[in-house]
Amino acid sequence: MALSREQLAQRVAQEMQDGFYVNLGIGIPTLVANYIPEGMSVMLQSENGLLGMGEFPTEDTIDADLINAGKQTVTAVYGASFFSSAESFAMIRGGHVDLTVLGAFEVDVNGSIASWMIPGKLIKGMGGAMDLVAGADNIIVTMMHADKKGNSKLLPLCELPLTGYGCIKRVMTDLAFMEIKDGAFHLLERAPGVSVEEIQSKTAGKLIVPEHVPEMVF
Repeated sequence: MALSREQLAQRVAQEMQDGFYVNLGIGIPTLVANYIPEGMSVMLQSENGLLGMGEFPTEDTIDADLINAGKQTVTAVYGASFFSSAESFAMIRGGHVDLTVLGAFEVDVNGSIASWMIPGKLIKGMGGAMDLVAGADNIIVTMMHADKKGNSKLLPLCELPLTGYGCIKRVMTDLAFMEIKDGAFHLLERAPGVSVEEIQSKTAGKLIVPEHVPEMVF
């Protein structure tokens, strides 16, 4: 069956490496903080000026003044640091983030991403996503494979205004984990119980399927 938001975050957390500096975008990516592998040293960065985010707080540890870029309350790990958003974006633009995890409305076979606006709907601002996709080489997008009407969000070409062109290399959806290269989505893993046929039917862009597609392991 399709992955939950928490399972998506748990699987993405497996892509972390010891010593990584990681930026987590708004939405599903923020949940990754709860699933960093035990014993691994990873510093999570928030673009509003925090390096060293921890898990989401409990009622006993909540601090209303400590928030991430999505205005959610967070915790800070030992060794965390606080700084201005200008310094935070200098870190991003300077290429000092090892991994970026973002949400998206659409991703296409060229590795382009649309994530900041839907025409005709309320726009809160583009946030830091454009800086992140321009300044990072290692980006994973987490998203639902299809919208509520069943329309694919993995397209031949993005239809919404772009956040960045040709910048996304990997996509983790509720159905599959895919790599983007050579103008196609390459299926790496499928969610437990999800068939290759279902993934194919919900992927509008070109999909390359190897002979054997393993299920994700949690």
